[in-house]
Amino acid sequence: MPPALLLGLLLLAALLAVAAPFLAAAARPRLGRLVPAACILAALGLAGCAASALALGAPEPLLLPFGPPWGPMSLALDGLSAWFLLLLGLSGAACALFAALREAAAPPRQAAGLPLLLAGLALTLLAADGFSLLLGLGLTALALWLPLAAGEAEDAAPRLAAGLALGFSLFSLACLATAIGLLAGTAGDLSFAALRAAPPQGWQAAAVMALVMLGAGAGAGLLPLHGWLPLLQPHLPASTGALLSAVVGKVFLYVAARLLLDIGGPAQPLGWGVPLLAAGAATAVFGALRATQEGDARSILACAGLGHLGLVALAFGLSASLRAADLGALAALAAGAGLLHALGHGLFQTLLTLVVGEIQHSAGSRRLDRLGGLIHAMPAVALAAIAGCAAAAALPPMAGFAGNWLLLQALLAAWRVGELGFQVLVAAAVASVGVAASLGALAMLRFWALAFLGRPRAPRTLGAQEPPRALRFLFLALAGAAGGIGILPGPLLQLATPALSLVSGHAGPAEISVWSVSAAAAASDYRPLGIALLLAVAFLGLVALLRQISPRATVRGPAWDGGFAAPPPHLPFGEPLTQPSALGFAQPLRRMLARRLLAAREDITLPPPGDTGPARLQSHFHDPLLPALLAPLLRARAACADQAERLRDLSIRHLLGMVFFLILALLGVLAWWGGGA
Repeated sequence: MPPALLLGLLLLAALLAVAAPFLAAAARPRLGRLVPAACILAALGLAGCAASALALGAPEPLLLPFGPPWGPMSLALDGLSAWFLLLLGLSGAACALFAALREAAAPPRQAAGLPLLLAGLALTLLAADGFSLLLGLGLTALALWLPLAAGEAEDAAPRLAAGLALGFSLFSLACLATAIGLLAGTAGDLSFAALRAAPPQGWQAAAVMALVMLGAGAGAGLLPLHGWLPLLQPHLPASTGALLSAVVGKVFLYVAARLLLDIGGPAQPLGWGVPLLAAGAATAVFGALRATQEGDARSILACAGLGHLGLVALAFGLSASLRAADLGALAALAAGAGLLHALGHGLFQTLLTLVVGEIQHSAGSRRLDRLGGLIHAMPAVALAAIAGCAAAAALPPMAGFAGNWLLLQALLAAWRVGELGFQVLVAAAVASVGVAASLGALAMLRFWALAFLGRPRAPRTLGAQEPPRALRFLFLALAGAAGGIGILPGPLLQLATPALSLVSGHAGPAEISVWSVSAAAAASDYRPLGIALLLAVAFLGLVALLRQISPRATVRGPAWDGGFAAPPPHLPFGEPLTQPSALGFAQPLRRMLARRLLAAREDITLPPPGDTGPARLQSHFHDPLLPALLAPLLRARAACADQAERLRDLSIRHLLGMVFFLILALLGVLAWWGGGA
């Protein structure tokens, strides 16, 4: 792949970012459709470049003729960045196609979000130096803030979510910039090649680890810095929200893998991957639990996405620790689980988020208590959605199961590390993966059953219709991709060999073929094609048996009301209250786990004796971690405001004296730093 092609793709992405507001503001709708059309072409180009780099080898780095004063910007594409760029290209093309068909008349700020986000993520993945990396992340933060920055005055929720996203993004940028500065030291060379040649040691390594964990955790949404993502996701357009949920968190984990696993070097201690492993396990359980309690479909998918993102972070942390213990094959297996799960989750998360966007467009709502019966009105969408839910629930042979199987094999084999504390942590991680998978499966069952089964819960749902043929093809193609990743993990892991070598220092697991994947020569094999064949035979046999037992044609009878009386004449489609609700479906878990983790409570109102009014049950929950993080900041802001008021009373002599002593202090710090170097 010639370097000029990389430059052309970057310039195309930059052109999209600059031209998006102007094209979207044009009066003619055809000009507004040029933006998503150009995004489709750019995304497909990125996916093609990534696939060629993985299959044919990485191109030479490219130095751009512009950049900061200390050196030019540089672009490169290796196995690790190409893997995530492939995900960005596939997901970005799907989101842009949805935007072209459903969001062509969006306001200018909302229409500019998708190309800005695509450009920022592409620059982050193509960056070969610290400045380009931070510039791409800054553009990504702007893309998430811009669509919601100018909300209506009476609706403060979108602006609050945008402000939180911008605040967490700036915090992430500050931490990552400081970490890159520590990695560069006094040499001033921010290129990845120079940083890789001098990995951090001692206190510097500990500081870099802490800063990268804070920066990448805030950007990706790892616990406890996750609170902004579920608030932001429901207010974004469906295309931008799908790209956020499917790709943005993975890109921040790519940054963590680049700085810690690649640039950090192979000589780090066993604890180098422990923070990432622990944060990933906690995020997986917490995200899956919260997904079982949400009532908005977009919020359900956002929280479930956090759970899957935690599994990817857990896999990368485990790979770092296993590499430090000189277990290269197991480290490659854990890294392969993270890469495979990142690609699979990105595709089925894109599918499910776009499906919810289509449901909102056609049925008029995303609330589970306002949906129901959509399988009759939107059968193709229901089929694609159940495939995505099966992948998200880690059912074999879908994509989610393949990544989970590889991760569990790596965790169960990690007993070879002799440290007792690490073995206890790994045992807790195994339990966390099991709990997260169970809760995630329940969340997906709850989502699909309440949205597509039963009877319509609102009259507007009756008007739902199938999407256009292009969108149906898109949904089914994404569903097929989610199944293909689960059925063919072996060829994908072989394609990811360059990425595995960078992350783990090893080429890959012990046994990889088209038919099976094995963690070691004596370990159990995973044969997805055989599993898929057995499931297909069992399904066809069940269909044949049912037809043999019941030879008559299928007829539709009256819906069962669960023992309730017949609905009154003014409710011809049945009483919605006779069906399970989103809150009722989640009540057992809310009483068992959510009371402590999500501060959930239930308020029961009983009528007094003689009152014929009904009893009422109200349920509430909130994330206690976000207020706990924001409370010190609010107190600090109030204190700074008080001090700023006091500064107004100071004389000019006092202010000049403060500036003079500040300059002296900075000069002293610079002199100490230069003398130490």
